[in-house]
Amino acid sequence: MNSYLTIALLAAAGVALVVQNLLMVRITESVSTVVITLVINSSMGLALLFTVLLLRNGLSGVTEAVGALRPWSILPGVLGSFFVFAGIIGYQKVGAAATIAVLVASQLIAGLLVDACKADAAYARTSALSFLGAGLLVVGAFLIARGRV
Repeated sequence: MNSYLTIALLAAAGVALVVQNLLMVRITESVSTVVITLVINSSMGLALLFTVLLLRNGLSGVTEAVGALRPWSILPGVLGSFFVFAGIIGYQKVGAAATIAVLVASQLIAGLLVDACKADAAYARTSALSFLGAGLLVVGAFLIARGRV
């Protein structure tokens, strides 16, 4: 996949995330707890991915997936569920723009720190301009979110 397709994929995923959160807020409004919304979301995702795995790799794919489980394998799912939970609460309490601004700014800061700490020289050379850009994004997130909190 070339860089332009990758950027287009990421942009589509960003739009999909906004639509997903709007739909999940709608579900949350019709049930007694946000946990039900999270269960529906995770169940649908798991069912889809399980079906794709079976169609592509058959039972050997399922066997491989089960064999790849490690004690720490639970963490990505827990962190992903936390992210979705926070997004739903954010959309409900401060709106889509403020939620997205804070999420993106915090992800960018964490990503820059991870890249700066990597041993790989290509990523380790995080420039001062990158941190300046991240700082400007944080300021922008603050300006967007300040009237909503």
